[in-house]
Amino acid sequence: MKKVNFRHSTSRKLLFSVAFLFTFSFFGLAQNDAAQDTTATEQAASGGDAAQAAAGSDLGDPAAGKELFNSLCAACHKPYSNSIGPALHGVTDRRDRDWLNSWIKNSAALIASGDEQANAIYNEWNQTAMPAFPQLSDSDIGDILAYVEQPKPEAPAATAGAEAGAEGTGGGGVSVNIILGILVFVLAALMLVLFLVNKTLRNFADASGIVIPEKPKTKPIYKAFVENQFLVLVSSVIVLLAVGYFAYGWMMQVGVDKGYQPIQPIHYSHRIHAGDNQIECKYCHSSARTSKHSGIPSLNVCMNCHKSIAEVAPETATEEYSKEFYDKEIAKLYDAVGWDPATRTYSGEEKPVKWVRIHNLPDLAYFNHSQHVSVAGIQCQECHGPIEEMEIVYQNAPLTMGWCINCHRETNVRIEGNEYYEKIHEELSKKYGVEELTAAQMGGIECGKCHY
Repeated sequence: MKKVNFRHSTSRKLLFSVAFLFTFSFFGLAQNDAAQDTTATEQAASGGDAAQAAAGSDLGDPAAGKELFNSLCAACHKPYSNSIGPALHGVTDRRDRDWLNSWIKNSAALIASGDEQANAIYNEWNQTAMPAFPQLSDSDIGDILAYVEQPKPEAPAATAGAEAGAEGTGGGGVSVNIILGILVFVLAALMLVLFLVNKTLRNFADASGIVIPEKPKTKPIYKAFVENQFLVLVSSVIVLLAVGYFAYGWMMQVGVDKGYQPIQPIHYSHRIHAGDNQIECKYCHSSARTSKHSGIPSLNVCMNCHKSIAEVAPETATEEYSKEFYDKEIAKLYDAVGWDPATRTYSGEEKPVKWVRIHNLPDLAYFNHSQHVSVAGIQCQECHGPIEEMEIVYQNAPLTMGWCINCHRETNVRIEGNEYYEKIHEELSKKYGVEELTAAQMGGIECGKCHY
C-alpha cells in the first residue's frame, strides 16, 4: 500500500500567515491609538490657546454680541463679506475704539461734525445713512465687536466627515475594516483547508485501492417537466396571468411621473427656504392664491432676500452639499440677474434661467390652484408632499384621475368662515342626510368639473 504524504509545509504557511496578519493588525491599532492621542492633545492645546486669546481680549462677550448683531446689525452688515455696509471683521484693527463707539451710537452726528473718516465711509458706500443706536452702551458695542472679530468658522460638513472617519477607525480601538479583513482571511483559509483535506482523502483512497462510487445520472429537470403535461398546462396559465397583470400595470403607468426629480439649472433647496427659514410657500408662488397656476417665481422675488444674502451660514451645509456649493449657486443667481455684489449695482445684462417643470397635468384635465388653496384651504403638502424637507424637489403624488377622485371622496368641505359654501352646504347636507359633505357629494367627481 502506498503512503500518502502529509503537506506539513502548507500548514506551516497557513499558521505563519495568520500570525503575520494578527501582528500587522495590532500594530495598525497601536498606530491609530497613538494618532488619536496626538489629535486629542493638539485639540486640547488649540482649545487652550483659544481660551487664552478670549481671556486676553479687551472686547466683550461674543455670545451676547451675536444676539445684538442679529437683531440690530444683520440687516445691513455681515461679519466676513460686504453687504449694504462693509464687512465688519477686522474693524477694530482699522478704526479706533472710541471712534467706533461714536460712529455706532450716532453716525449722522459724526458726519455732520466734519470727521474725515466718517465722511469717507459715507461717500464710499453711496451715502447710505446708518441708523443711530443711542441705546447701546460701550459694553454692548464691545460685545458686538467681540462677535464680529471671531475667526471665520469652518463648514461643519468637513467636521462631520472627520468625526465619521474617527468613528470608523476608532470606536473602541478596533477598526471595522481590520475586522472584515480578518473574517475574509479566515474564510479563505477554511476553504483552502477543506480543499487540501478533500485532496488528501482522495489520494489516500487511490493509494488504498478504494474506488469512490460515482453518483448515478438523473434525468434533467427540464425533461421531467416537459414530459408532465399537467405541470406544463398549469405553468402556462400562471405565466399568461402574470404577463397580463404586469403588462396592464406597466401600461397604466404611462404618463405617470411619480418620483420625477430633475436637476435644475440653479440648485434651490426647499429644505433651507421652506424648512429651516420657514418661508411660506405662497411668498414665492404668490399666484397660487388667485390663479389656475401656482407660477414660477421671477428672479426679482429671489433678490428680495439674496440682495443681502451672498452666502449661506456654515451650519446650513450638509455632508452632500458644502457651503461652497451653496455659495456658487447664489453666484449663478447673481449672474442671471446681472447683479454685482461688490458694487451692489445691476449691470442690466440678464440671462434666462431654464427651470425644468416637475408637476405637469395633461391639457385635458382642468385644475385650479386658487380653488384649492384659497377656497378649500388645502395645504401645499397635501399634493406636493413634505416640500419643507426636500433638498431637491420631486413629484410626491401620482396626480392620476383615480388619486384625485379618492381625495374628493375622502375630504370634507370646510365651511367654517367660508361663505362660498354655506348655502349649498345647507341644501346638500339635508339631501344626503349628513352633517359634513365631502367634495364628491358637492359635485367634485362630475366629469365636467375637470374635463370640459
